[in-house]
Amino acid sequence: MAFWRFGSGTGLALLRGLSAVLATSLLVEFLDELADGVSGAAWPLIRQDLGLSYLEIGLLLSAPQLLGILADPWLGLLGDTRWRRALILGGGLAFAAALVLTGLAEAFWVLLLGWLVFYAASGAFVNLMQATLMDHDPPRREQNMARWALAGSLGNVLGPLLVGAAVALGLGWRPVFLGLALLTLAAVAGLWRSRLAVGEPGGHEAAPGLGQSLRKALAALRRGAVLRWLGLLEAADLMLDVFRGFVALYFVGVVGAGPAEAGLAVAVLTGVGLLGDAALLPLLRRVPGLVWLRSSALAMLGLYPLFLLVPSLAAKLALLGLLGFLNSGWYALLQARLYAALPGQSGSVMALGSVSGLLGGLLPLGLGWLADRFGLEAALWCLLAGPLALLVGLPRREGPAAGSG
Repeated sequence: MAFWRFGSGTGLALLRGLSAVLATSLLVEFLDELADGVSGAAWPLIRQDLGLSYLEIGLLLSAPQLLGILADPWLGLLGDTRWRRALILGGGLAFAAALVLTGLAEAFWVLLLGWLVFYAASGAFVNLMQATLMDHDPPRREQNMARWALAGSLGNVLGPLLVGAAVALGLGWRPVFLGLALLTLAAVAGLWRSRLAVGEPGGHEAAPGLGQSLRKALAALRRGAVLRWLGLLEAADLMLDVFRGFVALYFVGVVGAGPAEAGLAVAVLTGVGLLGDAALLPLLRRVPGLVWLRSSALAMLGLYPLFLLVPSLAAKLALLGLLGFLNSGWYALLQARLYAALPGQSGSVMALGSVSGLLGGLLPLGLGWLADRFGLEAALWCLLAGPLALLVGLPRREGPAAGSG
């Protein structure tokens, strides 16, 4: 691919190198979400081929995530040292190896090993590539995070389609994982040939050691702006991943719809969300990111109660599509602001985000407890705390260097 071939001797070469950072980062995020979409769609086939019990599936879903949660903060801190390039390249190789293990697995323990490696490698390969993208063009952080989110949405939507096509052709699920491994190796080869694409953090300054990186990350937790964006990211997730995780259950358990209608609801939410991610880029040329965040949060406060209250299934699906459009860009814009609050510490952003994400991961557990006590419909009203927190917590004026240009 053209973006692999560039040098460092001239101004033109430098421009090509900078564009390669964007192209390669988006490819990495696309591959990560494509693998996630493929995995989700392939679960019934994997379970049938390997004869997995539900207990084994539960272990496959929980143990790798736990390892990723424990590893990501340290990978982020190391990402602010001179080891970033080695971590990204090594993470990419491990990412590809994990896909190979998954595609060739004939037993539960081989599959578990592949998933453990995959989750740990994803932190180094994918998250540190995002950090590198945010370092490469600070004035355009919001636009580049919007592109990142769009690339991920495309991958997540195409993953199930890829599995369906492979099954229809009689290939099964294994060649899909092996093909993803080959694509990942191609991306790693491009990264290896380009030193600019995974350059040192912090520009031309000497990268700190691990101890200094840890001290700077801990010091950042005393800064109000950092805590603000960390908190708003977790609040926004109430109407993102948390809401998405309960949509099918809500349509079946509360609305009384069948599995087909519940699947349609998830498709509406994710499909319109993809369109919203695509629309965000031209929108940001006309509307500042903060204005969109505040306006969409205000609209969400009006439409989400209406979604819960209307009895018609068709009306609920239409409102669900509007909700999927309104929360487009929430993660991208808030994450860009967090990077702007910690210039030169993009690896620390990954570390601190992993820690706050661990705390935020308790939110679905709390919501499940409320649903058991008071019913799912009553519990879902609590998700209004997300857009409300955005309206209260977003700054009233544009801060420096968030990247709205």
